[in-house]
Amino acid sequence: QVQLVESGGGLVQAGDSLRLSCAASGRTFSMYTMGWFRQAPGKEREFVARISGNGGSTYYTDSVKGRFTISRDNAKNTVYLQMNSLKPEDTAVYFCAARIITASTYSYWGQGTQVTVSS
Repeated sequence: QVQLVESGGGLVQAGDSLRLSCAASGRTFSMYTMGWFRQAPGKEREFVARISGNGGSTYYTDSVKGRFTISRDNAKNTVYLQMNSLKPEDTAVYFCAARIITASTYSYWGQGTQVTVSS
């Protein structure tokens, strides 16, 4: 069982930066691929980024490439999402999620943190 708690959201202006954190419980954090997702009002939840268990592989949705960076610190059981050059269309609730590295679906989800970008 993995529990995830996000933090770091807030209200910023377009062009600003934010760093989201997601702290995970448990002693096998490195066995999980971690992902960030977001859900804007009235829209479906969408994938943002993911990182492999050892941090050696990352993947991003096209709309955030070059602006967002996912990273992890396995010693701290924490995954991060550094968001630069934020745009109003990045406004959403951001969720972190975990899936065991051999699985194809995410089994564990955090409660989400709100990011609002004003123009």
